[in-house]
Amino acid sequence: PNIIGKPVHISRHPAPLTVVGVMPPGVRFLPDPSTASEPNYDVNALVDFWLPVAPDETRPKNRGWNAVARLRDGAALEQAQAEVAALSGRHAQTDPDLEGITAKVLLVRDELNHEGRRLLIPLLGAVALVFLIACGNVAGLLLARGLQRQPEYAIRSAMGAGRWRLFRQVLIESMALALVGSVFGAGLAAGAVKLFKAIGGHAIPRSDAVTVGWHVLAFGLVAALIAAAFAGLLPAVRASFLDPYPALKGTRSSAGRAERRLLGGVATFQIALTLALLVGAALLIRTVSNLARLRPGYDTQNILALTVTCVQRDQWKDFHTRALERVSALPGVRQAAFVWGLPLTGNKWSGDMEIIGQPGSSKLRDQMNLPLRSVTPDYFDALGIKFVDGRGFRPSDNSEAPAVAVVNEALAERYFPKAHPIGMKLRFVGDTNRTIEVVGVVSNTRTEALSQRAEPEIYFPFWQSSAFSKHLIVRTSSDPRQLAAIVKRELHSVDPTAAVEHVKTMTDIRRESVAPRTFAMRLLVGFALVASALALVGIYGVLSLSVGARTKEIAVRIAIGAQWHEVLRMVLGEGFRLIALGVLLGAIIAVSLGRVLETFLFEAKPADPITLGGAALVFAAVGSLACLLPAFRAARVDPMEALRYE
Repeated sequence: PNIIGKPVHISRHPAPLTVVGVMPPGVRFLPDPSTASEPNYDVNALVDFWLPVAPDETRPKNRGWNAVARLRDGAALEQAQAEVAALSGRHAQTDPDLEGITAKVLLVRDELNHEGRRLLIPLLGAVALVFLIACGNVAGLLLARGLQRQPEYAIRSAMGAGRWRLFRQVLIESMALALVGSVFGAGLAAGAVKLFKAIGGHAIPRSDAVTVGWHVLAFGLVAALIAAAFAGLLPAVRASFLDPYPALKGTRSSAGRAERRLLGGVATFQIALTLALLVGAALLIRTVSNLARLRPGYDTQNILALTVTCVQRDQWKDFHTRALERVSALPGVRQAAFVWGLPLTGNKWSGDMEIIGQPGSSKLRDQMNLPLRSVTPDYFDALGIKFVDGRGFRPSDNSEAPAVAVVNEALAERYFPKAHPIGMKLRFVGDTNRTIEVVGVVSNTRTEALSQRAEPEIYFPFWQSSAFSKHLIVRTSSDPRQLAAIVKRELHSVDPTAAVEHVKTMTDIRRESVAPRTFAMRLLVGFALVASALALVGIYGVLSLSVGARTKEIAVRIAIGAQWHEVLRMVLGEGFRLIALGVLLGAIIAVSLGRVLETFLFEAKPADPITLGGAALVFAAVGSLACLLPAFRAARVDPMEALRYE
């Protein structure tokens, strides 16, 4: 409140601005990250200050504005879209240049959560798969426990316990287990959220607001109770319909063929889901590995990047000139350059361009809207971007010199396919007083995203564009972090009011650009490992139950001459059949899961046979280990002991 009426200096404004209000803390404005153009944009950033909108009345067709409106109560999004389309149509009738152009109505909620939803929905599906695998394990364990307690149930039944009482007892015991597990799960959830924030901070919008609230705990508890109810349903039904007489005589205290088939089906289903998760994790590992090995067309090693904003508008040229001189003279600095449009930061601006001498169009839909970047002369050398034709920028390419530009190969190939681009003339649409000459062509670079191929781009001399929010990049001969504090000190020695923020290396920026994929990979690998452990326990449990139920059969086989290795082969064969069927079904599910992850993949196909085969072989090998212990136990059955009471 004490700041009301006080003047503040903000870059791009020649005169101080007066504070007229204070917003509550925590206010965010989160455009879609793909449309963010400021170098200091962060998906979890808070708004520092708000300025009144001041559109340029001389450019009524500027594409750079978004309109925000509140729908009337009861109005549907489709209705609003239809009304906006009709309005655009009426504008096109009065202004033919707007023909074919319409506004798109979007919900702010959807825009804010678009990237997060695209990432989290597939991962939520992976959580559901792990949940189903865990439910299968619990169901198997409860059924095995129920088989062991058949004599107890038989005694209770013989003493007068009704079916409903036995059913209720088993079901309540399952619920009690769920409650105990939920208590431990709540503690694990708190730790998991901290881990989630640590590895997903640059990937998930508003991840700092994620907490384990009561609604989350309530959802988890309800899910656990429902899972326990379904898992305990079969043992409860089996206990309530138990015939006590065979159980009391000891002739029905192990799993029958129906129970073994049911548990075998559950284990097969677990294996299938686990393989699908393993394949998904392997595809994302390949994707991250491919992106790590990719050469984007520029260097990222030993390069420091800082966002620098000069507050004093009248000292713009002097500040940047002196800043480059000071920083370039530092020991250990090889090159320094200012840039508006640093790769992988989302920082650029776009403009409608036309080629002089080629037929143009006044219609917006036909105009050449291109990403534009502004750099000082040493920029290309600092990042190691190669020239394929022409020259780079010179210090003399300033505001008093003729306007020049450097284009990339993609632009030259698309717009000058049969002409030599050097010497070609461009201009901004509607600006007939300024002609821009192409003086150089640089190699293609992946500036928007590592996974996105190069698109046509134009570079302008920094001294001819007057960019106010930009990066300073410093190429060093050693670890750039060691020079960060020194570089900041030199910048503040030129202008103490300059804002120097977000000090990072290009390696950091490159890593953050693939943060969503890395985040998804880490989570999916974790889910796959948990699912694998659960599936192995399931395989072991099914085979152990099968060996226990077939102990007398195995004893008879050994008594009539079966060798230990034959018994071993018989049990291992049962386990291998489970694994083979699960792997076959899992391959089908994995292809579908791969299609869900397709937007995250890079140079990796959802149905890649190498990935499918590799994951299947790894799981089959590990699954075989889970079969060994029950198989060896079966091979060591003593026929005399097993058949003593027969």
